[in-house]
Amino acid sequence: MHSVGTVALGTSGTTAADVIAVARGNARIELTDEARAALAAAREIVDALAAKPDPVYGVSTGFGALASRHIGPDLRARLQRNIVRSHAAGMGPRVEREVVRALMFLRLKTVCSGHTGVRPEVAQTMADVLNAGITPVVHEYGSLGCSGDLAPLSHCALTLMGEGDAEGPDGEVKPAGELLAAHGIAPVELREKEGLALLNGTDGMLGMLIMALADLETLYKSADVTAALTLEALLGTDKVLAPELHAIRPHPGQAASAANMLAVLTGSGLTGHHQDDAPRVQDAYSVRCAPQVAGAGRDTIAHARTVAERELAAAVDNPVVLPDGRVESNGNFHGAPVAYVLDFLAIAAADLGSIAERRTDRLLDKNRSHGLPPFLADDAGVDSGLMIAQYTQAALVSEMKRLAVPASADSIPSSAMQEDHVSMGWSAARKLRTAVDNLTRVVAIELYAATRAVELREGLTPAPATRAVIEAIREAGVEGPGPDRFLAPDLAAADAFVRSGALLAAVEPVTGVLA
Repeated sequence: MHSVGTVALGTSGTTAADVIAVARGNARIELTDEARAALAAAREIVDALAAKPDPVYGVSTGFGALASRHIGPDLRARLQRNIVRSHAAGMGPRVEREVVRALMFLRLKTVCSGHTGVRPEVAQTMADVLNAGITPVVHEYGSLGCSGDLAPLSHCALTLMGEGDAEGPDGEVKPAGELLAAHGIAPVELREKEGLALLNGTDGMLGMLIMALADLETLYKSADVTAALTLEALLGTDKVLAPELHAIRPHPGQAASAANMLAVLTGSGLTGHHQDDAPRVQDAYSVRCAPQVAGAGRDTIAHARTVAERELAAAVDNPVVLPDGRVESNGNFHGAPVAYVLDFLAIAAADLGSIAERRTDRLLDKNRSHGLPPFLADDAGVDSGLMIAQYTQAALVSEMKRLAVPASADSIPSSAMQEDHVSMGWSAARKLRTAVDNLTRVVAIELYAATRAVELREGLTPAPATRAVIEAIREAGVEGPGPDRFLAPDLAAADAFVRSGALLAAVEPVTGVLA
């Protein structure tokens, strides 16, 4: 496991960049003195309440619908241990390593806020597990997004106790106790409130939101580039991208997308030929309205980022320890704010994929491509060209449309009707990850088709940015026009080119940094 940098965790101030550094970059975590002091102060409050005869939820009572039972001191360690074991009830495929690391780090972030009452040594063990590259086995199904991501977080807490299974830094799954021992980490023995505090958060859905936002930022810029290349390959007009046109409909995302496309097309010898042999007054919507559609998605991303930043600043637990010493129940674990934007993003991603697929289809149809060969084939009839690449793209988009159906509109009551309305935010996050993955492939297929189409426009000089993209993608092993060949490797290489950020790396030295 290669570690990149260190993240200092205090009582507040955690950023999205910190989450990604830990989840994807294996950054080490260090607890600040401020965090340790806050942890100790909150724990003193919990210990004082635990010593009193009055029942306090999560400290000396059962949980959820069982909160009416008072639990004596002799059973409280067992109570906290039992909640972790019983709630670690996930099923299905394993969740990705980066998701589990984000989830654990975000729970640790809330623990370090000083609002949970967890002892400093438990927080340090959480950091030690992450720093050792130990990743609990978390399953696809089990969270309703309220009281937070209970089952996924429980599987993580189980690892801290030295129970269940986890993946080591070498990628091998072993009993968690063996992995802890191999790294010199002592299992934790949970005390009052600690089991509950490790389970009660929106950390899984928030971690997936933060990573999706990072991926979508790259993808939306990449889609502006591919839309510009398609416009160019179709000999369209770039006049619709003029900033004064977008200023009179002042959506910031729309203006940014139009500016990006215009930057890519600067110096093109292909644009403006829409009045030549087959005159057309206007380009099709999929070309002309590209900034409006991508821009709406960008504005949705901006809203989702605001929600993510607010949630990052939150300390989500129930009950919480307040600075005045009160320990109060609340409903802050409800995932609705996060669930909504996860669903919004899946809708935006599906629409961006849909418009990109329509542009690709236009490039391949000789009746609409303004002089390009059918399916961009070398010898149409003998060669099928990119016919089935568009089928693959259509299949991806169709699934994205299904994934755009909101999860947050559903709720199934649980816990004997105590938890009678839930967010389904985890489910919204899981399907968004698939949608983002599919969108990357959709953009890659448009890129593959558009670069081939531009190269087939003999006698016309593409924009400098386009030439830079074509040169870079060919160097990356994606072949250009020619007779039919095994297409899947080319598409996989195009996907890697987009996914890695190589497309933007090729464009931005020519255009400047895209918005």
